[in-house]
Amino acid sequence: MHAAATAADPVASLEDLRWADGVAFGSPTRFGNISSQLKQFLDTTGPLWAAGELADKVATGFTSAINAHGGNESTLLALYNTMYHWGAIVVAPGYTDESVAAAGGNPYGTAHASGNGLPGEQALEAARHQGRRLARVTALVVGGNRDRVGAGADR
Repeated sequence: MHAAATAADPVASLEDLRWADGVAFGSPTRFGNISSQLKQFLDTTGPLWAAGELADKVATGFTSAINAHGGNESTLLALYNTMYHWGAIVVAPGYTDESVAAAGGNPYGTAHASGNGLPGEQALEAARHQGRRLARVTALVVGGNRDRVGAGADR
């Protein structure tokens, strides 16, 4: 039933990684790691990595676990390992805005304890801050290096 219900949903592709200057990855926490589905997708990026098309890509991540101590931080750190191998520029929110602390204080990326229901305004504001930070840093990187492979200067 799930496959039929989601058949028309858009699916990320390697082409999306090729053209995007900045990317945000989200994953549920699976035993302190990213989901197997996201890992499978990341494992297909080898050809882009080998061609240097992921170098200097600006990236960030967000996650959720059922509780606040369910592996959110280690999931983001595990996600970023792939980004480091690509040569990407990881843009974590750090403690660059009070919204990060208000949402639980995860400096690696926005995280939500899903056992408490849908994200509240504090988590959403932290996510907005993280998205704005990703966009701002991406603009700095792309503006300073128009010749970067995959920079999308013509977009």
